[in-house]
Amino acid sequence: MSLGYAEKLSYREDVGTVGMPEKFDSPKLLQGKIEELAVMVQKSKHLVVFTGAGISTSSGIPDFRGPKGVWTLQRAGKGVPDASLPFHRAAPTLTHMALVELERAGLLKFVISQNVDSLHLRSGFPREKLAELHGNSFKEVCPCCKTEYLRDFEIETIGLKDTPRRCADKNCGARLKDTVLDWEDALPPEEMNSAEEQCRTADLVLCLGTSLQITPACNMPLLSIKNGGKVAIVNLQATPKDKKASLVIHGLVDKVIAGVMCILSLRIPPYIRTDFIQLLLRHTVKKKCVRWTLRVTSVHGMRAPLSFLRSIEVSFPDRSDMKPVVLMEQPFSLQRETSMTSIFSMLLTLKFSDGCGCSSSSIECHVNFQKQKESFVRDRSLVLQELKCTAERQSRAGQQSILERESLPRAETSIHAFVTNIIRYDAEDLKVADPKGSWMNSGSSTSSNLAKRLVEGASGYSASTKKLKC
Repeated sequence: MSLGYAEKLSYREDVGTVGMPEKFDSPKLLQGKIEELAVMVQKSKHLVVFTGAGISTSSGIPDFRGPKGVWTLQRAGKGVPDASLPFHRAAPTLTHMALVELERAGLLKFVISQNVDSLHLRSGFPREKLAELHGNSFKEVCPCCKTEYLRDFEIETIGLKDTPRRCADKNCGARLKDTVLDWEDALPPEEMNSAEEQCRTADLVLCLGTSLQITPACNMPLLSIKNGGKVAIVNLQATPKDKKASLVIHGLVDKVIAGVMCILSLRIPPYIRTDFIQLLLRHTVKKKCVRWTLRVTSVHGMRAPLSFLRSIEVSFPDRSDMKPVVLMEQPFSLQRETSMTSIFSMLLTLKFSDGCGCSSSSIECHVNFQKQKESFVRDRSLVLQELKCTAERQSRAGQQSILERESLPRAETSIHAFVTNIIRYDAEDLKVADPKGSWMNSGSSTSSNLAKRLVEGASGYSASTKKLKC
């Protein structure tokens, strides 16, 4: 969870039980439970996953009720714990990416999240198959047309308040609101209703990394039991719902899920993060000179920070008479005056902030004020897919590509995408024991049914149908 989110919450004396001791199943017991969970997942017809803060701790985001959780330390008078990375740079964990693959394989039907860290959406999990019960610290919504805007920076407020930005729809333009709930705010009806419906339909609800204490959300998984379904819980601490669960696993969520994915012979996809910038070059003609301004801003507008950038170095490789400059403050802006007939190259070296998988990347711009460039809009989904494939194949971040350009007589705007992180998840490093030789290779009907199920569900990925703008 976000430390900023925890600090913004209104004060509440009773936040439930905190600081309970953690339990760890023995390696042998844990392996047996992982295999049992894999069978339950394989046999399920409608699997729903219910997630809490425990699935995000391996990304560097502290939980709330663990021994070193936010509320545990606050109750002890020790303040808020430090996060290992800026909140906006936290990357999805192995578990987040495994859920993406389970959905693509047709095994996972829906995810219900109590987290506000946006890691499910960053992982690429389909929006229409996700309910965010407590909101999202990186998402704004238009109260009029209901369009959602997913940001790469943390929204300034919580409690469903107005933000500094407006809806981009020219026919709307309403002031946007944050989506994160404060203590007194009710769960959003649309998210709650879909979550409850999914739990009623589910024959298996898998609870991952949650203490199941916050009401009414914590009672949703039990709806499946009323209709003949089962509940499985993976958490290091005991929960109030353990006695009603068919399976309780005390182990690290990533390790448990890595074991399940290995047994199911499913690959955990890498996480590849893409960030965006907008370049704006404007100029005015004064006699024989051109006064021009370069601005580097977020695609979300001037009021949106470029949180992944530390600075920008601007140089002119073919012009020794034009001095380079380092832009340190946002919005990044450079003003110069040159001859009307000047033709030159401008190299922008973008220095990335902490948490990025590489230190920098660059864009080369060719400037000719007497010639207007061609405008174009490329297929964004296709370009981003090609960009990610190239980044994955070359095993490095720093890849960049232009998405669109609009050229007017005295202005040019372009949007660029950058791969700033590539994270691979090695399930082999997290296995408790080699499952080979167990039921996986026993020749049992369970094993053959699993293989048949995986072949039949090889495809299952679908794009979001909700209006979600990046």
